[in-house]
Amino acid sequence: MEQDITRFLDHLQRDKDFSPNTLIAYRNDLEQLLTHHRGMPSNGSSAAGWAGVTANTVNSYFRDLQERHYAPATVARKIASVKSFFHYLSDEKTVASNPTDGVASPGVRRALPKTISANEVGELLLQPSKRDTPEARRDWAMLTLLYGTGMRVTELVKLNVDDLRLEEQSPAVRCISRTGKPRLIPLRPEAVGPVQEYLSVERDRLVKSAKERALFVNRRGDRLTRQGFWLILKNYVKAANLRIEITPHMLRHTFATHMLSSGNLNLRELQAFLGHASIATTQVYTLVQQESGAAATRRTS
Repeated sequence: MEQDITRFLDHLQRDKDFSPNTLIAYRNDLEQLLTHHRGMPSNGSSAAGWAGVTANTVNSYFRDLQERHYAPATVARKIASVKSFFHYLSDEKTVASNPTDGVASPGVRRALPKTISANEVGELLLQPSKRDTPEARRDWAMLTLLYGTGMRVTELVKLNVDDLRLEEQSPAVRCISRTGKPRLIPLRPEAVGPVQEYLSVERDRLVKSAKERALFVNRRGDRLTRQGFWLILKNYVKAANLRIEITPHMLRHTFATHMLSSGNLNLRELQAFLGHASIATTQVYTLVQQESGAAATRRTS
């Protein structure tokens, strides 16, 4: 039965491009179900293996999770794991019937991504221009690139100089997702200037070795880290007197919401920019857009 779990996870990694963290969570969920199944005094079935898991087993497992006060979102994920697993076993003919058919998933309202306003973005991007240092022009390039592409901060700090396509008719940047997939993101005109200025002048003042390939480097000339970018962002948020906590991922969410609201990108184009495997993941930004519009209406009424 453990081998069936491993084959299922291999399928998710190979064919569905699930992240390592999601695969770990799914394994824990399914091994927890297996432990529960083996501990039940009677499963109502004489069948061996997963074929011996009945609807009674599955419902008992879910009741046990609720009695142990798991968070609703965690229970929902575990139900999704089990449902997906038995759909796979049914497709593979490992089980004759699916014991999760008819099992309802609890309704869990997913928290919407947090964003900041266009004015707050403007104030944030203005701060590096108030400082006349190579680091400040590097920071201007980083912030503009992050907000202008919607890439993740981990993707930003992994960029190498040769990932840029600035001289081409359609400027773009090549980044590698957390699952190792490359994607080419078109660069909006407002992002090209700051990046070009940093690359042509300031980067050479910061690097210490000609062998360094990293696009963005720290004062020691080494590749800037994710933690280093966090500190830089926090300092500019403070300098801009923005009374909110802004994370790098909020800039990604903000980019996505603003692109949809302005009509600069449609949902499919935005999916490609963000590197989402499923359009369903991207669709959450339509809800953010609607919520932002409703909030603006309430403020003016």
